[in-house]
Amino acid sequence: MNKRRVVVTGIGAVSPLGNDAETTWTNILAGKSGIGPMTRLNRDEYPAKVAAEVKDFNIEEYVEKKDARKMDRFTHYAIAASMMAVKDAKLEITEEIAPRVGVWIGSGIGGMETFENQYETFLNRGYKRVSPFFVPMMIPDMAAGQVSILLGARGVNSCTVTACATGTNSIGDAFKVIQRGDADVMVTGGSEAPITKMSVAGFCANTALSTNPDPKTASRPFDLNRDGFVIGEGAGIIVLEDLDHAEKRGANIYAEIVGYGSTGDAYHITAPAPGGEGGARAMKMAMGDAGLEPEDIQYINAHGTSTPYNDKYETMAVKEVFGDHAYKLAISSTKSMTGHLLGAAGGVEAIFTIQAIRDGIMPPTINVETPDPECDLDYIANEARKADIKAAMSNSLGFGGHNATIVFKKYE
Repeated sequence: MNKRRVVVTGIGAVSPLGNDAETTWTNILAGKSGIGPMTRLNRDEYPAKVAAEVKDFNIEEYVEKKDARKMDRFTHYAIAASMMAVKDAKLEITEEIAPRVGVWIGSGIGGMETFENQYETFLNRGYKRVSPFFVPMMIPDMAAGQVSILLGARGVNSCTVTACATGTNSIGDAFKVIQRGDADVMVTGGSEAPITKMSVAGFCANTALSTNPDPKTASRPFDLNRDGFVIGEGAGIIVLEDLDHAEKRGANIYAEIVGYGSTGDAYHITAPAPGGEGGARAMKMAMGDAGLEPEDIQYINAHGTSTPYNDKYETMAVKEVFGDHAYKLAISSTKSMTGHLLGAAGGVEAIFTIQAIRDGIMPPTINVETPDPECDLDYIANEARKADIKAAMSNSLGFGGHNATIVFKKYE
C-alpha cells in the first residue's frame, strides 16, 4: 500500500507564554518562564504554590458569551487554538470538502472544573439545580465535538485520553487517518484546564508537583535539584493535510510528519518502566515508521517533566535508542518554561518541534544549573541554539504507562 504523505499546514496555541503560537514561540526562544504564583486557587491550602496559568484569555473573541457559558475552559482553549490553526492554514472548509476534514483532539482529564462546580451545586441545592449542560461540558471528547461543530468539519471525529501522552497520541492517530486515506485534513492536538481544587489536590497527594515556591526555578527538568512538575494549562492544535491536497490549494507547508510510535509499559499506574523501556520502544517504532536511522535525528523535544524518575528514565531510553548518537543530538524540555500541560503538552510541544525545524533554532531547557550525573546528555541548557534541523522527534509519556513519539521532517 502506498502511504500518503502528510504535512503540517497550520498551527494554533493557547499557552502560559502567550495566547497564540508565535508569541509563545518568541518567549520560548527567549528562555522566558510562563510560571507564576498560583492564582486560580488559594495556594495557602496546597504544598504546591506555583502554576503555569493562561493569562488575559478571552473566549468571546472566538464564540459568543451565551455559547461559551455551556463549555468548560478546556473546550475554550481547544476552540481558540483550532480556529487559529485553521486560519493560519488558510483553509476554507466548504460543503464539498467538509466530509473529508476531521477533528482529533484529546484531553487528559476534561472538564474537571465543571465537575467540581456542579458537584458543589448538587450537594448544596439538590439535583434539580445541576446544569443540563453538566455532562456535555465535562466529558473529554467535547473539545473535539465543539470544534467540529464550529468548523463544520464532518470527517473522522475522535478524542484520545492517554493522560500526559494525549496530545501526541492524538496527532499520531490523526496522521494515520490521513495516511491510510480516511481523511484529507485533520485538526488535531490536545487541550487541558487542570488548575482546579481536586486536580491540584490529587497531584499534591501523590507528590508529583514541585513544592519549590519560586516560580522562576520550580520547573527544572534534568537538573539535579528537580522536585516535581509544575501544573500548566492551555491547548496546542495543528492542521495536518494530505500533501496532494495541500499542494493543490497552494498551502504553506511548515514540515512533514513522517513517523509515529505508541507503546504501553504494562508496569505501573504512575511510575515509568525502569530504564524507560516503553518510551524507548515508542521512539524506535516512530523512527521505523519514518524510515529513519538514529543519526538522522538532530533534535528531541523531551517529555522532560522535572520529576526525578521521568527525566532519568527518559535519558536512559534515549541512550538505549540512539547509542553513541545520543551524545551528539540535542534535547530540550520546554516544560521548563510552560510547566506541564498534561493532555495538551504533546500538542504545544509538537508545535515547538515544527517551529524549531522551520526556523533552524532549538529551544532551551531553562534552570539547568546543577548537572545530574544520571542526566548527562546535551539538554540545550539555558540558551536557544541555531541548528539546521532535518528531522526531530517529540516524546510524551503518561500515567497508565502510555508512551507516544512523533517524528517531523523538514519538508522537501
